[in-house]
Amino acid sequence: MIGIILTTIGTFFDEISLSIGKWEVLNNRENLYTFGFLNYFWTLIIFIVIAIIKNKFVFDIASIPILIVLIVLQTLQIYSSLKGIILADRSTSGFLMVITIPLLLLVDMFLGYKIGIIEIVGISIIVISLILLSLNHGLSKKGIGYVIFSSINAVATISIYKYCITHYNSVEAQQIITLSFLLIFLFIMSMWKFKQNPFLYLFKKEFLFQSIFTGIGGVFISISYVYAPASIITGARRAFSVLWSIASGSKLFHERHILIKIFSSILIITGLVFLIL
Repeated sequence: MIGIILTTIGTFFDEISLSIGKWEVLNNRENLYTFGFLNYFWTLIIFIVIAIIKNKFVFDIASIPILIVLIVLQTLQIYSSLKGIILADRSTSGFLMVITIPLLLLVDMFLGYKIGIIEIVGISIIVISLILLSLNHGLSKKGIGYVIFSSINAVATISIYKYCITHYNSVEAQQIITLSFLLIFLFIMSMWKFKQNPFLYLFKKEFLFQSIFTGIGGVFISISYVYAPASIITGARRAFSVLWSIASGSKLFHERHILIKIFSSILIITGLVFLIL
């Protein structure tokens, strides 16, 4: 229950930040990589503060090989996710990211976990809802490739992250190391592609809320994986992301086909309930 509560709070703050950032990029007030940099900077700072307060930084040198793989996959994930956020409808992104759930269950099955009839029913409901949404033109194809890649790649990054914090490193150590490398990548890309220094945007009022909200949301979501299996937390995360993304897509970006998206979201959330029972 604690993990679900943390995920609910985290996805709420995350959606606020993503919507603000998308609006800023679409209005040419920041570039794609500055957007990503602002999103992750305060998450890193908050984890550093937590590590100092708890006086806890557990890092096992044996995790280095798998950590390198995670950093590479996370770099690809950030690029594709940012492109998907900017190009795709917010509600489309929310729906397609649900693909991660059944794939995570398949990974669990491969690793020896039993998949029962309840999980199969949940997956079936989700697939039916996505087909219904597609047939009724509720999904925009704009940026859809990036979103699909992010959904599939997330299976690997989430699984590796969960493995690392279970067997090797503390959440604080894992996130501080990973985020440091990702911020370096985003900084270099912003300077190289757009000649824009992300640090100059950190304390500007119009960008400060965007980055702080992501920082708060990222911390809540990262910690939530400690309290439940990855498939359960990700299921809850995707379900609430669907709700928040539909709300922001309708109110902020005037996206179409909201009624069919709401109906399909009910089906998806029903399916997710079966998955996390």
